[in-house]
Amino acid sequence: MAPGIPAAMERPHFIGIGGAGMSGIAKILAQRGAKVAGSDAKESATAESLRALGATVHIGHAARHLADDASCVVVSSAIREDNPELLRAAELSIPVVHRSDALASLMNGLRAIAVAGTHGKTTTTSMLAVALSSLSLAPSYAIGGDLEGPGTNATHGEGDIFVAEADESDRSFQKYDPEVAIVLNVELDHHANYASMDEIYDSFETFVGKIVPGGTLVISADQPGAVELTRRVRDLSDLKVVTYGSAEDADVRVHKVTPRGLTSEVTVLLNGKFLTFTVSVPGAHYAHNAVAALAAGVALGIPAHNLASALGSYTGVKRRLQLKGEAAGVQVIDSYAHHPTEMTADLEAMRGAAADSRILVVFQPHLFSRTQELGTEMGQALALADASVVLDIYPAREDPIPGITSALIIDAAKAAGAEVTAVHDQAEVPGVIAGMAKPGDLVLTMGAGDVTDLGPRILDHLSGAR
Repeated sequence: MAPGIPAAMERPHFIGIGGAGMSGIAKILAQRGAKVAGSDAKESATAESLRALGATVHIGHAARHLADDASCVVVSSAIREDNPELLRAAELSIPVVHRSDALASLMNGLRAIAVAGTHGKTTTTSMLAVALSSLSLAPSYAIGGDLEGPGTNATHGEGDIFVAEADESDRSFQKYDPEVAIVLNVELDHHANYASMDEIYDSFETFVGKIVPGGTLVISADQPGAVELTRRVRDLSDLKVVTYGSAEDADVRVHKVTPRGLTSEVTVLLNGKFLTFTVSVPGAHYAHNAVAALAAGVALGIPAHNLASALGSYTGVKRRLQLKGEAAGVQVIDSYAHHPTEMTADLEAMRGAAADSRILVVFQPHLFSRTQELGTEMGQALALADASVVLDIYPAREDPIPGITSALIIDAAKAAGAEVTAVHDQAEVPGVIAGMAKPGDLVLTMGAGDVTDLGPRILDHLSGAR
């Protein structure tokens, strides 16, 4: 049986309760019986789903939203110090708890699987959650995106397994003590918090060092940063390392990935035996995520053939190559990719699934700091599309950086031979795409910001334009 409400979390107040990570913790606490409250900047389906679980959700941030008897205030790294609810918490001497500490407290007493890495965390965590649920293991899980089937990013399960997406961006993943940790890749990202690859490696080494004695690290045998991390942690005592990937020396070797339209058939060599299963998302990148999930489940003692079959029940996560619809013979697909490696992986996956179809991308860069560091690589990734529309930078939590605009990406894309159009007003995008698209084309709305809202509007415009 899963434990109850952690100490001091009986009446939590979440600042930014609608966020992907925050809402998941809030949902689990509400399901465990806590009196959950919080605030968010705007109304959303997430806010409604929290209310349905009994939570109180205020819209807007104001000191009056924080109840005097709140047992703690939960924040993420995105919450600024001048937030009025945070200031009110200080006046009332209410403890402030970081999101990662709250999540760590939910895992206590359970067999935790923590999934880390710059790309693929949400997908891999979701694959595990769905597969374990289909095997009637009733896991708890907290994920950075809503599953297509259950339609939620988190749940409290009655089983003894907790699957969590572990965020390396602010080093918060160092708070967890997993029985199994997955590291999908190690790359320089999150430039506001890491100045070099050495800092990234140090952070991941600390994360791996938190695996419980006798636990397992599941790590890529293909990605260079992961290979280097494996070299650094190989000699840690009481740690089992299981590598996966296409490399000949991988412990779980990906033998073949066969595209089947928007799905893939994956064959792996595990413990000297071949095992074939289906993944209901396209591309080698997602196939490798599934193999990481397989290796982690096996590390917990779940039979490989059962888990492989269960992975076929995974149907996707919202915003991870999610089909939004079709109009006038044009399919519109939503992609959360915002780092060059993710962009390349999704575009290659779509190229493999598209046959002779053209791929048109609507890309919204995410964060000024990321664009400053990786804008050239983003532009080069867009060269994999047949044509692209590039929007202004989505700032999220950041203030502008002088001289850093989408032009950096556009110039790099053009230099790589890409056909690119700059559009500064999102309202113009549906018309621009309708003028470009032809029957049989695939349109990807791509990025971590509000570009996702354009999919339905593009479909409406295509329907009316034909």
